[in-house]
Amino acid sequence: MRFLLFLIFFVLAGCQHEEIAYTSIPTPIALNEPAHFPAAVYNNAKNPLTAAGIALGKKLFYDGNLSSDGVVSCGFCHLQSHAFTHHGHNLSHGVYDRVGRRNTPAIQNVAFQESFMWDGAATFLDHVAIIPLTSEVEMDQSLQQILDYLKQDKTYAKMFVQAFGASNITVGNFLNALAQFMLTFDSSHSKYDQVMQDPSKSFTALEATGYALFNSKCSSCHATALFTDGSYRNTGLTMHPNLMDLGRYETTLLDADRNKFKVPSLRNVELTAPYMHDGRFLTLEAVLNHYTDGVVSYPNLDPMLERGISLTAGDKVAIIAFLKTLTDHQFISNSKLSEY
Repeated sequence: MRFLLFLIFFVLAGCQHEEIAYTSIPTPIALNEPAHFPAAVYNNAKNPLTAAGIALGKKLFYDGNLSSDGVVSCGFCHLQSHAFTHHGHNLSHGVYDRVGRRNTPAIQNVAFQESFMWDGAATFLDHVAIIPLTSEVEMDQSLQQILDYLKQDKTYAKMFVQAFGASNITVGNFLNALAQFMLTFDSSHSKYDQVMQDPSKSFTALEATGYALFNSKCSSCHATALFTDGSYRNTGLTMHPNLMDLGRYETTLLDADRNKFKVPSLRNVELTAPYMHDGRFLTLEAVLNHYTDGVVSYPNLDPMLERGISLTAGDKVAIIAFLKTLTDHQFISNSKLSEY
């Protein structure tokens, strides 16, 4: 199925819009790469950010007409106020209130990620949108139908010209514009970031205790300033009785990848409940309780979890206090990312 989606992409990438005179030079925008972050993975040279491209991507991101019901946009399931997750829904809800199998992942700092989705089904940011757009339970639309809609809209015709020039409304440019907008989802201004970058800033005593505990108990998976190492791990969750989700295995078909899911970033984790790939835990306390007392043994259980993680009640309070320093209020209130 995924092979068919990408075959469709390459066939339709050549579909052209009628010639429209190119009348402006796009204003370049620099990709933000915070000094305390790992190096960016995304090849910005192949899809350079421009003001026009980002503006087009933003309009596309919030356009419900890209879905079959004319309501569900990318922004429908990715709410800025909650780090672009579908807050309050353990599983994503798509067109006609169809329910998916997984919790909507956050969108943030995507330039630094090598793969996407809970199972790593996409390894290139520009292709990520194909999956929800064509999923029957998410947006349920074909790429050709989207192109037909865009070509009939005079505002889009103008915006594509401004962003990409003449002969411009193609699947490739459509996906490039969405990627450009998502590349501006920069979360690097939390209290944690301030403390790391400014010697005059400091954690409270409880946050500092939590930071030390986090480094000793959690940072092997939730690594670097991204708070994820980008790996896929079996964390000892019981199988959901109705979903039959085998995680990474569904992408690789390797037995060793059964029940493995991508380690999520913990940035803005205070805002992104419910937690885990199926949204089974409503609170951070419940997540920590799983790691101390709820880990189920599997043949490919992550070795670091074979005995669970030893934490006292006080340790959990301190770790959660630290995790709340990862909330980036500037990110969730940035008007440049908002629909209106």
